[in-house]
This record gives sequence, structure tokens and C-alpha cells, in this order.
Amino acid sequence: MDASSLLSPLVDLVFPPRCPLCGDPLARQGGLCVTCWSRLAIPGDPCCARCQRPLPDRHDGEDTAALVCAPCMMDPPRHEGIAAATLYNEASRDLVLAFKHGRRIALAELLARLMLARIPALEGEWLVVPVPLHRWRMWRRGFNQSALLARRIAEALGQPVLVDGLVRVRQTPSLGRLNRRQRAQALDGAIAAHAGRKDRLEGANVLLVDDVMTSGATTNACIKALRKAGVGGIRITCFARVLDEALELAGEGQSLAA
Repeated sequence: MDASSLLSPLVDLVFPPRCPLCGDPLARQGGLCVTCWSRLAIPGDPCCARCQRPLPDRHDGEDTAALVCAPCMMDPPRHEGIAAATLYNEASRDLVLAFKHGRRIALAELLARLMLARIPALEGEWLVVPVPLHRWRMWRRGFNQSALLARRIAEALGQPVLVDGLVRVRQTPSLGRLNRRQRAQALDGAIAAHAGRKDRLEGANVLLVDDVMTSGATTNACIKALRKAGVGGIRITCFARVLDEALELAGEGQSLAA
């Protein structure tokens, strides 16, 4: 029995397990209560084979594994797929805010587990790389939330992690109130491969890790930098993905991404 198992009863005594969303008692640390689990919107099938965008369930007798959504047909992505643990709704937003801005970094374990459940089997070696923060934002926050997730995912998959594979070469404004075009403009040239890590990136398959994927502008900037560095395959994993039309399919109602 390892030390963590031995100390678990003592930790539970000092810090009784509580749901991080509602505060209700739990049987053990590191989870959610049944009610809050039910509030999460988990992407389901059928979905796009390229980007995992949920699709209407109107494909009787059709091979849904090969379906491609209209956005991917019009503008084919430069990656091999997206694996989102949840759709961005009130519950996932609250978890992200508690993790990222509430500094509850212990939530990284829970979020990473949910992400791992959606990542398809990876053949061969994949380099796990987080979306970078600018050094000034990193200094103010004290940690890169995507790097915390990347470390746990890499450990669970038995894959190497490169936390500084990508860097923000200039600071960008807050993207929260910008539209898709403005986000793309703000991020143009803002992310690059680390000059000292290009030998590890060249030819490698990369699993890109982010906490929230909104318009895809940050992801696209990272993909552009990785392609310039000569990587092979690219897959993306995130905890929450903003897809309002998918929430409507799931009966979630109006957008909660603002």
C-alpha cells in the first residue's frame, strides 16, 4: 500500500470530501456529487469524425464513424481530431473558473481524468504539449492550467510531456469579448515553437492540451506553430469545448459561453 492510500483516511478526517461545485459531502476526494455529474454535458455520438462536433441523430443504417460536419468539409482541419471531455455549459464553466482563477489546482486530477476518458487510443509515441501562457500572465497566475493537465495526461498515457514546447512570443489581450475574427487577429504570430525544443518537435506526433476551446483561434495558432516546427500528427484534447449548437441538441438551451 502506498503512502497516499495510508494517509487518505487522515486527509478525509481533516478535509472532509466535498463536491467542488455545490459543496455537498462525498464518499471520497476528487469527484463530483451525483447531481453535479448530471449537470455536465458530455459529447456523444454521432459526431464528426474530424472534429468531434456532435451531429443530429438522423442517420439510420449509415456508418456514423465516417460522418464529417459541414464546417470540416468547407475548411478541412489541419489536425487528426479533437477530444473534448465536456461541452461548455454552466457546470463545466464553474469547474474551469474554480481551477484557473480560484487557484484550486487539485481539480487538475478530476479534469484530466474526464479528458482521458475521451482521448482515443494513441498508437506509438505522442508528445504531450500544453497551450502556452505568456510569461507575464504566468507570473500573475502562478501556474499554467494547461500544463498541469498535460502532466497528468502524459503520466496516465505513459507518454512524454514537453511543457515548454510552445511559447507565447507576445502578450495578447483577453479574448473573452472578442469575436472569431478578432481572436484570430489577436493571436496571429503570438505563438511559436520553443527554439530550444525544435529537435524534439520535428517529426513527433503531438497531443495538444488546453482547458477550454472556444473559437479555435488559440488552437489554430498552436497548430500553425507546430506545423512550422515540422511535427507529424496533431490531436487536440480539452476539458470544455464551446459548441452552442451542440448544447441545443443536448437540450441545454442558450449559450453560456459569455
